[in-house]
Amino acid sequence: MKHIFYSLLLSCSFISFAQKPVQVSGKLLDKTTQTPLEFATVSVISSDPNVSPQGGITDLDGNYQFLVTPGTYTVKWEFISFKPVVRENVVIESEKVFETISMEPDIAQLEAAVVVAEKTTVDLRLDKKIYNIGQDLTVRGGSVSDVLDNVPSVSVDVEGNVSLRGNDNVRILIDGRPSALVGFNGAEALRQIPAEAIERVEVITSPSARYDAEGTAGILNIILRKNQIKGFNGSFNISAGYPERYGASANINYRTNKWNLFTNTGYNYRTAPGFARTDIDYKFDENEQLPDSTLLSVRERRDFDRLGRNYFTSFGAEYFINDNSSIVGNVVYRLGNDDDETTNNNTRTYELASLNEINLRRELESEDENDLQFSLDYQNDLDENGQKLTATAQYSLSVEDQEANIDQTELISGRINDLERLLETEDETEALLQVDWVKPVGENIQYEAGYRGNYRDIANSFFFEEVPRDELPNGTPQPDLEQNNTFNYEEFVNAVYGQYGQEFGEFSLLAGLRFEQTNINIDQATTNVTNQKDYSSFFPTLNLAYELQEDENITLGYNRRVRRPRGRRLNPFPSRSSQNSFYRGNIDLNPEFSNQIDLGYLRRWSKLTLSTSIYYNRTDDNVETLETRGVDPSTGDPAIFRFPVNLSTQERLGYELTLTYRPFKWWTINSDANVFRVETDGFYTDPTGVNDDQDFDFVNTTYFLRLNQKFTLPSEIDFQARINYRGASENAQGTQNAITTVNLAASKDILNEQGSLTLNVSDLLNSRRRESTTNTASFISDSEFQYRQRQVTLAFTYRFNQQKREQRREEEAAPDEEFEG
Repeated sequence: MKHIFYSLLLSCSFISFAQKPVQVSGKLLDKTTQTPLEFATVSVISSDPNVSPQGGITDLDGNYQFLVTPGTYTVKWEFISFKPVVRENVVIESEKVFETISMEPDIAQLEAAVVVAEKTTVDLRLDKKIYNIGQDLTVRGGSVSDVLDNVPSVSVDVEGNVSLRGNDNVRILIDGRPSALVGFNGAEALRQIPAEAIERVEVITSPSARYDAEGTAGILNIILRKNQIKGFNGSFNISAGYPERYGASANINYRTNKWNLFTNTGYNYRTAPGFARTDIDYKFDENEQLPDSTLLSVRERRDFDRLGRNYFTSFGAEYFINDNSSIVGNVVYRLGNDDDETTNNNTRTYELASLNEINLRRELESEDENDLQFSLDYQNDLDENGQKLTATAQYSLSVEDQEANIDQTELISGRINDLERLLETEDETEALLQVDWVKPVGENIQYEAGYRGNYRDIANSFFFEEVPRDELPNGTPQPDLEQNNTFNYEEFVNAVYGQYGQEFGEFSLLAGLRFEQTNINIDQATTNVTNQKDYSSFFPTLNLAYELQEDENITLGYNRRVRRPRGRRLNPFPSRSSQNSFYRGNIDLNPEFSNQIDLGYLRRWSKLTLSTSIYYNRTDDNVETLETRGVDPSTGDPAIFRFPVNLSTQERLGYELTLTYRPFKWWTINSDANVFRVETDGFYTDPTGVNDDQDFDFVNTTYFLRLNQKFTLPSEIDFQARINYRGASENAQGTQNAITTVNLAASKDILNEQGSLTLNVSDLLNSRRRESTTNTASFISDSEFQYRQRQVTLAFTYRFNQQKREQRREEEAAPDEEFEG
């Protein structure tokens, strides 16, 4: 605040009646990172002691603009922890536009003051919100999934699936690019990347044309840590918890004038006990005469004992070719090894009571996964006016092997009635080439253009064998030729874009157009079924902003986006952990296209920041996951099948509110709320004729709330409490109950603030479980699912050659800009 106050004093200059003021403008950048310097001071000082200093401050994009009385001055550009830039005898007689100035960090000040930002802040931009991960106590020792569940506008369900504003079609990027790290199973992959590896998360609800068009809800861009501080520094983190979990990670950086070497490496050992309950009652006509072998109902109870071992490392090097260009090489590797046991106790009731069964089904599954990613980034500042060229090449691959052995015992008779073995291999290869060019024209206009080529190849083999029922328990397993298959998915997307940005005083405009050409080949080798799809589309984007006054503005955004079916939605192989319900993909899915409008408002006061928006989204060929009654191909008994289809047109209208309030220096309150109305129009006809045709028209309004509070208690103990509430919801086939989750954490600095000890409790009430009911013409299903139980974690962090807080960040940012936790 003192810098803003000082800058305002500078701008209150003496204006001579004889001379008309002229405009001075320019832009300031961090020379190292080429990011804008916000709230930097520009001083215009006259040698005449009777003339007061004049000047102003930079905005969020590093731009400044103010009026000056004509004359000869000393101009000084200043920013804390950066070397000041001074020019003497500058004659200003008419409008003066300074070239873009890149300021160098002052290493002496950095070493004396700070170095690592521990504050968690939200930086609001024209087309995104940047959530900088800082001293968030509730995620220490956790994963990226835990981090995302604490980000405004984002929610993570009990299965780890991520949604943005209630829409689960979110494009997740790593360092601005698609990655095989989250390719196969995004939910599970995000649980494996440690929270300490994340620097920030960008929430992009109105993406501009520079971003790929995938993801109808928007984009979450996860930025991995790559320190820029000179010298040798870093931090170590160890954690332990209950249910049994251990973790250790290190974030190390070494930088010289020419080189920057960095790594983030960690290992985790985690258990995650959970459970599921499903009660199924099949419906029949009251006058229907049922055979004795008719299955009437199923009562199923499943207990999960999961054990995951995970190693993650990201390491790289940046070489500064000269003052204007650099090249960065980075390698990311993840190794996962899981051993899971699922115990399934199910009671099956038939029309003839003597046929009733109580089955104990046990599945032992082992899974090994290797992910490897190479990337090379080149950046060249072509001139001092901000023209820039960047190029990226990336190659990644992922290999996942699963083996499951299933045995089932009928407890009434004590006989084994099922023996199965499942082998599944998934291979994914991805290559990417991207080139972007930025060209400012003057201080108020900017052009951008670029190309991205993205190639993805996914191969999945499924082998299932089972001992014939008449040969149990000692028979030889026989392959199921009707289910075994090899599934290949190949996708190539070529994209070009151009966009134009301009400022007209208080009004800003960013307009762009993206063109994407998509080629998809699907091949089921065993069954000799192929499918080829080629389509092209334009994706216009428009972002407008108007500054009503200082610290108050409104924004309007429009974008068109796509959701291409891939992964689990296409994979036709059914799950086997239950004999009563199965999920299988649909290779005939078409892409979904959506149009979205977002109207936002931002207002800052001294202790309060309010950000709110109204948004509307319309999606055509919307994919719905349906539940129908079918027949288990192995037993011939009825079973529930879940599968996706392009069913409907969906309209989503929502309102979002985010508040940050800091009544005292020791108390920060953050809250966000999202309420949205979903209207779906669709009709499903069962091609098998087993199920009745169903009208899928429905309207549902639901909401979620988040309240986060952080206190500094006596003895300098930080305490944090977070409450998440997800309201009840419904669709055409059923309802889902509300979910309330409470997380608590406390932290204490030790070892002269070089170390921190943190205790956190995740899901204090052990209430994070999904309870839902599906009601169709042929069955009613009531279910409950909890992925993991309440967890307690103790974490210790030690920093060397760093201090806990970055004084520059703390002093520059007004209290209302901070978003702790």
